[in-house]
Parts: sequence; structure tokens; C-alpha cells
Amino acid sequence: MPKIAITMSRLGLYGGAEGFGWRLAETLVAAGHDVDFLCARAEGEPPAGVTPVELGRPPLGRAIKNLCFDRAVERRLRATDYDVVIGLGRTRRQDILRVGGGPMSVFNRLTLPAYGEGLARAIKSLRRALSPANAVIARLEATQFENPANPRQRIVCVSDLVRGWLLEAHPAIDPASVRVIYNSPDLSRFAPPDPTVRAVLRAKRGIAENDVVICTAGTNFALKGLATLIHALPLLPPDFRLAVAGGRHPDRWRDLARRLGVEGRVSFAGRVDDMPAFYAAADVFALPTHYDACSNAVLEALACGLPAVTTARNGSAVFLPPELVLPDPADAEGLAARIRLALDNRVHAVPFVWPEHFLRGMTPYLDLVDEIIAEKGRAR
Repeated sequence: MPKIAITMSRLGLYGGAEGFGWRLAETLVAAGHDVDFLCARAEGEPPAGVTPVELGRPPLGRAIKNLCFDRAVERRLRATDYDVVIGLGRTRRQDILRVGGGPMSVFNRLTLPAYGEGLARAIKSLRRALSPANAVIARLEATQFENPANPRQRIVCVSDLVRGWLLEAHPAIDPASVRVIYNSPDLSRFAPPDPTVRAVLRAKRGIAENDVVICTAGTNFALKGLATLIHALPLLPPDFRLAVAGGRHPDRWRDLARRLGVEGRVSFAGRVDDMPAFYAAADVFALPTHYDACSNAVLEALACGLPAVTTARNGSAVFLPPELVLPDPADAEGLAARIRLALDNRVHAVPFVWPEHFLRGMTPYLDLVDEIIAEKGRAR
């Protein structure tokens, strides 16, 4: 039975990357592989058949934690003979390296404008430049992306956009070694609502029949472009409302809406457990994000039959018509125009269907594991 190692600092279900690691481990076990999950800590019961290997790390800052985990993984890999090693974090040695968020240098450059102008942006830039954790991450990235110890390492990006960012930041990488496998969220939960159900959901939320609801979702409101969305609201008719799911501490954003005279048109739902119902009560989804590897929320909204608008800095933009993709996340006028256009086109909207030519989900990873095992077998 082939022995596989998955490396990631945390084994658990909370978080997008962690959820992917959990599902990948389950899939590999179901395919007949012996799976060790090398982690700093495991939370809860592991997936059936998966062996957690808790390597630990000191309760210090992020810089030390990252370094210690990388070295602990390296010691384990030297002591144990694995057929395939799959890296889901910042470790130096693996056969398959999944890049879920893109290179740090590109992230820092594209997201800095999300923190305002003047002193606020200068302080954010300085904090990033002086961060020991950022220095360690940059060093680990350079080693893992340009890995002389394993020239046959396969790199998998979660979108074509992330692949482009990666090759831009690390030109020494052989483009032929970088593949794209899109995430495949569970879209079976999301479907266009029955009109009667939709009417009930809107009534419960106090939405008038003629109200037009723009919805958005995210955790980091600054990076998701909520400021641009709120600035776009005064440019739209007064019956346009904004519903925001997720995030924490919305006071700053309420203050912005108040200053712009639209406070009464913006509602913050906080954590939303029933996202299909949230989408069902809306008319259009908008995510003017400064940086998103491949937003699942865009795909969920599309699956619910909503027209969607996002930016060219979102890997999910590839699934939208070009005219609904905003080049500049700070362009409130452009966003307002695209929201209008999306609503004009909604009669032509259909539930999202994956294009056949996009690799997605877990099956391509199983194929890649089999490919590496066969390749190593021939080399012996």
C-alpha cells in the first residue's frame, strides 16, 4: 500500500485550506493509500484511516513557529520513507506543492492599497517590512518554489491567476512544472430558490418587493473591498441595499456608510450559517476584492442563479463575462456600473456549470499521486 505524507501546520476542519487538507486526506485513504498527516497539532477526530503525526511547535511568534515546523517536517521525512509527500503549507521538501494563496510579495503589493492612504498605508507597509514572520516566509517561499533538492517537484495552483502571480514572483520556476487544479466547493447545497421561498426569505429580512439587494461575503472587509462597495452605493438608486455576511467588528464600515449617507441601506449579518438562504434573498453578488486566489463565494452565488461582479484580482473572475470584471478594486463608479449591467443581464443568468476544460476537485490530485508513484518505480 503506497504511503503518503500530507504536511500542514494544522489538521482540522476550520478554515478553507484546512478543510481542503482534510478532504484530500479522506480521498487518498478511500483510494487505498496509507496516509500520515504531519501537523503541529490536530483538532478533533481525524478523518477515518488517517494517522495524525503531531510534530508540535513552540508557543512563540509566527516566525519561530514557521521555522520550527519546517524543520520538524524535514526530520520526519528523513526518518520515514514516504512514496509521495504533499505540501499544503510552507515546507521545503515535497513532491507536490499546493499553492493556495499565491506568493507573499505579490500579496503585499496588491493588498496594500486596501488599507487606505497616507499614514495608515505607510504604517501597514512599515509593519510588513519589519515583520520577522514575513522575512521567514519569504525565505521559505524562495526555497520551496525554487527547490534544487527536488527538481521534479510538481507545483499546483488553485487558479490560473495564482499561477501567473507565482511565475511573476519567481521567474526561475519552470512553467511546465506548474499545473492548475481549481477548488471544487460543494455546490450541491446551492441552487436557484423557489420564488415563493425567496419571497418569504426577503419578507423575514424586511426587504421590500421593489428593493434591489446587493450581497457580499468575506472575513477581512478591507481586503474584500467593502469600502469600494459602500462608496458605490450612493451612486446607485435609493432602493438599492447592501447585505454583508461574515467579518468582525463592522463599526468602521458603519461609520463609512454614515458619512456617505447610506447607513440605512447597509446591513451586517455577521456570521451566516445558511448561506443558500442569504443568496436567495439577494439580487446580485458583488466582491470587489483586492486579492483572492479563487473565491468560493462567487461560485456559490452563481450556483444560486445570482449574477456576480468581482475584480480581475480574483481567480474566480475567469468564470464571469469580461464585462462584469472590475480592473481596479478601488473604482466605485466602475463597480456601480457593473452592478447595473449585471442586473440588466440577470434574465439571461443560468445556474453555474463547471466548464469541462478546467481541472477541479480531488481526482486530478489522485492522478498526480499515481503519476509520481509510477515515475519513482521506474527510477528504482
